[in-house]
Amino acid sequence: MTSLLIFDCDGVLVDSEVLAVRAEARVLAEVGFPMTEDEIANSCVGLSYPDMMALLEERFSKPVPDGLEERIQEEAIAGFPTELREIAGMGEMLAGSALPRCVASSGTPERIALSLGITGLDAYFSSDSIFSSVSVEHGKPAPDLFLHAATHMGVRPEECVVVEDSPHGISAARAAGMTAVALAAGGHIRSSTVDKLRAAGAHHIVPDVATLHELLSAEG
Repeated sequence: MTSLLIFDCDGVLVDSEVLAVRAEARVLAEVGFPMTEDEIANSCVGLSYPDMMALLEERFSKPVPDGLEERIQEEAIAGFPTELREIAGMGEMLAGSALPRCVASSGTPERIALSLGITGLDAYFSSDSIFSSVSVEHGKPAPDLFLHAATHMGVRPEECVVVEDSPHGISAARAAGMTAVALAAGGHIRSSTVDKLRAAGAHHIVPDVATLHELLSAEG
């Protein structure tokens, strides 16, 4: 029995990852850490920015420039006010669902609030049901964030369904002992992403919000 739906934000509630990946590829090329959009989509989506910086340093065997994290974040959200959209059908699904829900995202509280506010999805989440990785020691793929959210919502892990779009998020949900559902509807999703979601242990992979709604209705 599902007692709580835990939604990632970027790439699940809002179609932001495609905008972020594009900006990240541009900035990284300018500062000598060249990665293609496909490479970023496959290896960085789902990570917090500090974890992304650590990945870059390991991959390129050199320290990232001072201020790179902040610059990437600024570039990533620059187009949000005019370009950001909800994942198609998400608002309608949330409006029609009575299940308790929360957000657990690798993004900062400010970025989560901006994304939900621009798309109007903030209407479906109370302020005390939004959780950021800045509140835990270890971000995804560690289970800390999802366990933190479940604890604050007063629900046991085994009663939670996590909706994610990244292999890191799926791994975190599995490590937390929760049902892991991969939503492959964002503009950043590649066929290789779906393969990685499956390899990460997704219990279900759905291509769109309508299919997600059907699955959650059955699970509930």
